[in-house]
Amino acid sequence: MKTYDEKHIKNVALIGSAKSGKTTLAESMLFEAGIIARRGTVEEKNTISDYHEIEHERGNSVYATPFHTEWKDYKINVVDTPGLDDFIGEVISSIRVCDTAVMLLNAQHGVEVGTEVIFDYVDRYQRPTIIAINQLDHEKANFQNTLDEAKAFFGNAVTLTQYPVQTGAGFDAIIDLIKMVMYKFPAGGGKPQKLPIPAEELDNANRLHNELVEKAAENDENLMALYFEKGNLEEDELREGIKIGMMKHQVFPVFCLSGKKDMGSGRLMGFIDNVAPSAVDMPAEILEDGTEVKCDPAAPARLFVFKTLVEPHLGKLTLFKVMSGEVTPGMEFFNEKTNTTERIGQIFILDGKNRNQVETLKAGDIAATLKLKNTQTCHTLNAKGATGNIDPIHFPEPKVRTAIVAQKKSDDEKLGEVMAEIHAEDPTIVIQYDRELKQMLLMAQGDLHLQVTKWRLSHLYKMEVDFFKPRIPYRETIQKPAEASYRHKKQSGGAGQFGEVYMLIEPYYEGMPHPKNMTVRDTEVHELPWGGKLVFNNCITGGVIDTRFMPSILKGIMEKMHEGPLTGSYVRDVRVSVYDGKMHAVDSNDISFKIAAMMAFKEAFHMASPQLMEPIYDVETEAPEKVMGDIMSELQSRRSIIMGMDARNGMQVIKARTPLAELDKFSSTLRSISQGRAKLKSTFVDYAPVPNEIQGKLTEEYRKHEEVVA
Repeated sequence: MKTYDEKHIKNVALIGSAKSGKTTLAESMLFEAGIIARRGTVEEKNTISDYHEIEHERGNSVYATPFHTEWKDYKINVVDTPGLDDFIGEVISSIRVCDTAVMLLNAQHGVEVGTEVIFDYVDRYQRPTIIAINQLDHEKANFQNTLDEAKAFFGNAVTLTQYPVQTGAGFDAIIDLIKMVMYKFPAGGGKPQKLPIPAEELDNANRLHNELVEKAAENDENLMALYFEKGNLEEDELREGIKIGMMKHQVFPVFCLSGKKDMGSGRLMGFIDNVAPSAVDMPAEILEDGTEVKCDPAAPARLFVFKTLVEPHLGKLTLFKVMSGEVTPGMEFFNEKTNTTERIGQIFILDGKNRNQVETLKAGDIAATLKLKNTQTCHTLNAKGATGNIDPIHFPEPKVRTAIVAQKKSDDEKLGEVMAEIHAEDPTIVIQYDRELKQMLLMAQGDLHLQVTKWRLSHLYKMEVDFFKPRIPYRETIQKPAEASYRHKKQSGGAGQFGEVYMLIEPYYEGMPHPKNMTVRDTEVHELPWGGKLVFNNCITGGVIDTRFMPSILKGIMEKMHEGPLTGSYVRDVRVSVYDGKMHAVDSNDISFKIAAMMAFKEAFHMASPQLMEPIYDVETEAPEKVMGDIMSELQSRRSIIMGMDARNGMQVIKARTPLAELDKFSSTLRSISQGRAKLKSTFVDYAPVPNEIQGKLTEEYRKHEEVVA
């Protein structure tokens, strides 16, 4: 394969909502460039990009898939991305390393929900954007409506560079406002005729051309001067103005397509190689310390890993972008994140599942390698002379969670290892073992994301799992003082066990006075890892319990606070004053006083009006006004307290406080209510008392569980 320099490499992400036609367009691009001899279809399951079994089964892209085309002395690296926001991580990583985004809009549906979600990241990374209105051959296609919606959503940057002569079954011609010609396609698509603009379209085309020229000129002072001088711009000048506007996010050129019939894809690729920026045109990358890194082919080599794949029968595949310098097989790189050296073996250009080996890659190019042991997604690999880490990809927080259990006990240990591997491939999947809840928790972007993960475990790893509702990390405390005592006595021949403890337990609050009628000899304040405090007072007088046994008494209390009497949850905000007891000269020991303290604390706790506390979250939903009533009702049905309402970016915002126990499946319900347009953000606030009815139910469930275990 020919080696392309940094000026002749273009990196493009195909983005857009599900069913906008990205994979179909990808096939047309490959066909137009002569990379494939026959275009595949999603229906026939023979496309280059959607090659995974799960994608064939679902009929949707699940993974971001890179491929390349070679077009008129340019190499165009393309990444075909999923359109469902459950797989947004694949989209974000692709946008992060590509230099131009091609946003596909389905001419039947206009700007869809998925489009809105994806564009947030395009805007965040300020990627030059082409808007490609696709499926203009569909009988329900409406170019003008789609264009109007695009202008309403994306703003004034939406700029016509083409428009169709007609849409629907008769779509076969495009008026190009840059070249001022009409492209007319044969019935089967492919290479068009270049014809003069028909007389009936000429006035409209001239008007739109002038608008395009003005838009291009306003992005550069020199071009503006030329425009005022000549009243027009030459084609090269026009292209330069569009490019500058794209770089400033002030021009989003609009193209017309039928990916299915291969109409317009060639002209799109021509625009990409002529106008779209390459990596050297883009602003410098930023290291974590704020240092800029230019895409300089003469600088030391630096690689940024944007994706990791584990392929059956192949192993770990690491996808990277060359940020500077050049890379060849055999080079050594240092990974500062893992403090390890990695040696690059074979280098591949990926075209779906096909791998094309290359010997040299220049700055700005995208490729893959095998068998990097200590390098993961977002890591930077530096050759000699380069240091620092590229600012990582910032993936969104998970939106749903579930407890996950292997159906076979023998798979328990393996499950953690496999999930770590899946997380390496998809960082938006998070797995953690919660010691408090004694559950392994799986967190993802949505229900579909969970389903696909379950499918992967079953089909790729031959591991069956079940999903369960996660437990809630409740807290236990008390509402009034209580006293209790306990004598632990055990005699079984020889030295026995003896310890007796009297204690007062009270609800703790900051600044509370010492207990009445007690002499506090010593106070220990323990900040509990799970929140709140334990205050331990030694009020022993007269030596009835030796000081050396006080740590054991504290240990017994603390042990019970790890597993509260009500539901087995952590206990917090309690003051314990040990004021009396008894010991035996021979039989008293540490274990005796530990047990006595534990049982006395348990007994006192039940008499102290115990209160179960639940975690409360600040919940913020952002959605269209028309669904706000439904969202309000849903929140109120989940024991939410509405804290306020606001408006933001044309959307309505509801702020509420909601118990974590009520947030299960809320994300999915919200998505259903709003047709996917709502955004959800939740943040832990504090613990609040559980209603008596619910506390009683939870306590009874725990009691029955303990009886079964016993």
